[in-house]
Amino acid sequence: MMKRRLLTQLVIAATLGLTSLSVLAQASAAPVKASLRLKWLPQAQFAGFYYAQAKGYYKDAGIDLTINPGGPNLLTENLVATGADTFGLSGGTDSVMGAIDKGLPIVAVGVAHQITPFVFVTRADGPVKSLKDFEGKKVTTWFTGANYVLFGMLANAGVDRAKVDVQPQQVSVTPFVNGEIDVATATWYNELYTIRDRMGAEKLKTFVAEDFGMTFPRDTLIVSKETAQQKPELVKAFLAASIRGWRDAMANPKEAVDIVMKVAPTLNRAHQEYMLTEAYRLMTAGKAKTEGLFYVDDAAIKTAHDFLLENKALPKAVDLKSAFDGSILNSIPKQDRLP
Repeated sequence: MMKRRLLTQLVIAATLGLTSLSVLAQASAAPVKASLRLKWLPQAQFAGFYYAQAKGYYKDAGIDLTINPGGPNLLTENLVATGADTFGLSGGTDSVMGAIDKGLPIVAVGVAHQITPFVFVTRADGPVKSLKDFEGKKVTTWFTGANYVLFGMLANAGVDRAKVDVQPQQVSVTPFVNGEIDVATATWYNELYTIRDRMGAEKLKTFVAEDFGMTFPRDTLIVSKETAQQKPELVKAFLAASIRGWRDAMANPKEAVDIVMKVAPTLNRAHQEYMLTEAYRLMTAGKAKTEGLFYVDDAAIKTAHDFLLENKALPKAVDLKSAFDGSILNSIPKQDRLP
């Protein structure tokens, strides 16, 4: 009787056109327990993952997923490398390279932000009109990746960064708003919204990395090498469910923000709606338009790697083929990966 019931389930699933992963999820006794460690606290930057969890997409794929928030004192690469978390959304291609250089056994299986999420902001009526004008000015940035973007832009424009007063940036944008800083760093989806809200977009001038020949893909999906090698179907199932979550979150943005704010009720709704739109714009930029969400752009990654190596941010070259592996992602049909 049990065999007949299982056979009936498989026949129905095949008739409905479900993937083999979904069939396995239905036939197995229990979903596989796994966790996703985010790079920061809950917000719409991660809406697609929360949407997929709320809608049961991970369970449909055979995964009982727990989403763990990040924070200022948590390093996603370390938590994934040690097995504390199965999946991680880490800082960027630069942080993955740095972690691998230190011997952490991780691999990036997807990249969320296809273009640089950082933008450099100054006053439209101020003295900074070009990158050359950064010389002698007080510029703040985060020394967790954004500094490399800044240095690359300055180098490409022929500006001696030693002549720029570069200082660590605080969490708050108030020093910039108050005029204590000439140029501040912002992410498209977060700080820029706050600065525009407080000062007015028309009063700001922005410097965009891609306008000066720099692209640093960020928000990388990582797993341990052991997981990638021994559980590729689990990774594939996670990626497929996450892509489905992101596509549906953007198709239903109000509901997606509702889901995020159930996790973090004190968030500002207008800001979260803006953040979702901007985060998805970064995710669908570049080759993601034709290759799909979380595309691993080897050329962009190599350019970032070579810059870091040339500027001694990396002590030695990293084996990029083993550090960034898009093969599992590419095993998902392209039509199921496209935005």
